[in-house]
Amino acid sequence: MASEPGTFRVLLRAEIRPGMADEWERTWLDVGNVVTGHPANLGQWLMRSDEEEHVYYIVSEWVSEPAFREFEQSDQHLEHRKKLHPFRSGGAMWTMTVVHALEKPAAVAP
Repeated sequence: MASEPGTFRVLLRAEIRPGMADEWERTWLDVGNVVTGHPANLGQWLMRSDEEEHVYYIVSEWVSEPAFREFEQSDQHLEHRKKLHPFRSGGAMWTMTVVHALEKPAAVAP
């Protein structure tokens, strides 16, 4: 994940009801363009926990916190959440701002 200092990140933890993981993933992919289509969004990633059954993490990157908050209150996002909510049994959200980013240098050809 390449980030510039000042980039705003959101980390979501989603607890998915047993037996619904495949449908949750399909639905997340189907509605994902709502998020990535927003001009202030820089990308998002869906990850499944290796330690906790039925737990997923979503990371999304935004140009700024105000831009994220604007999206968070939008009708588009409310529709997105409505489609994903039936799969969830719980979750949490954390927000953060990138302070420093150390990128791996590009490989140099021999």
